[in-house]
Amino acid sequence: MKNTLFVLILLVVAACQQKSKDSPSSTSKNDITPINPTKQLHVGFVIVEGVYNSELVAPMDIFHHTIFHHDKGMKVFTIAPEKKLLTTFEGLKILPDYAFHDPALPPIDILVVPSAEFSMTTDLENDKLIDFVKKQGVLAQYVISLCDGAFVLAHAGLVNGKHSTTFPGDVDKYRTMFPNLSVHENVSFVHDGSLITSQGGAKSYDPALYLCHLLYGEKAAKGLAGGLVIDWNLDNLNYLNIKETVE
Repeated sequence: MKNTLFVLILLVVAACQQKSKDSPSSTSKNDITPINPTKQLHVGFVIVEGVYNSELVAPMDIFHHTIFHHDKGMKVFTIAPEKKLLTTFEGLKILPDYAFHDPALPPIDILVVPSAEFSMTTDLENDKLIDFVKKQGVLAQYVISLCDGAFVLAHAGLVNGKHSTTFPGDVDKYRTMFPNLSVHENVSFVHDGSLITSQGGAKSYDPALYLCHLLYGEKAAKGLAGGLVIDWNLDNLNYLNIKETVE
């Protein structure tokens, strides 16, 4: 009788363990409740002469395609100091949708600052650029930088008291220029409250998909990723969420 009872206990334990394996882990990063915005979000990309293609096109591609995966998908547009033709670092010609001073500029819910050729030098001396980024960054729900766009955000005071990252090869310079910041490396991006900073380059897709995952849910994020042949799984992504770290 005792042996039979022991065997039954073993079978119950094994069944419970198998059920645990077959069920999604409660600690999965994918298991989050999406925000599900009640309105269409306006995403403004700040572009300047010498902006890098990858840091502009990657997140814009992701955000634009949200209209096919959610009934409140995003509206994307570009903003520059002046509404005149500019040239990316790689030679593409772009006519911005709006100028900084344009009265028709929509309210910006998500401000995106891609990296540019002079993000670490003369762009930081451009008062129009810094003032615009600072003003709009305070009003936006989220502020995202790609690669050296973090230098612009930091110079505008939008990284003060927050954790951030930047292009791997420029982390030391970032720390030197902004010694009071908490800077991380060896992660695709860092999410701290309303601020998301990224390594940039090919990793520029990560923070964009991540934000879409937070806003619209895993299904939408996987749909967006699938359209670009990206295998999307937050559990496999190397990033830092400061809120989760603190909690």
